Amino acid sequence: MLRNKTARRLAPLLLPLLAACAAPKPAPDHGMLELEVANTEHAFAATMAKRDFAAFQTFLADEAVFFSGTQATRGKAAIAQDWQAYYAKPEAPFSWEPDQVQVLDSGNLALSTGPVRDGAGKRSQALLTAVPLAAGARRRRPPGRTHKSAAGG
Repeated sequence: MLRNKTARRLAPLLLPLLAACAAPKPAPDHGMLELEVANTEHAFAATMAKRDFAAFQTFLADEAVFFSGTQATRGKAAIAQDWQAYYAKPEAPFSWEPDQVQVLDSGNLALSTGPVRDGAGKRSQALLTAVPLAAGARRRRPPGRTHKSAAGG
């Protein structure tokens, strides 16, 4: 008898909680995610213009992969070691910026692409970046601080 009374008293409280857990997740706001990724890409690129190697490293995910031609460099430490030379001189050897950002329908991954320009500003190639956005694999920090997972040009 006691169990039935307790269950009847708790049911109005528990049923909405259970329904909320079973409710479908709202669709991701692609516009917001695309803007966040574009802003992050601009901030990441600014580390080269400002010659701020320490800031550059904060954008790298531990498992990041960067491509140069057909060669891949894996891991934050290895990428930082390879890229340190790009930050050694007072003038940036190249620059890049996003010109297109796309987010998967699931909102789990974003891709950005944009031009890479040599030190004189001449377009030399394009850069493609993948940024994980899934809650389980999220490497996001406050806005503008998404970690890069893969990049190549």
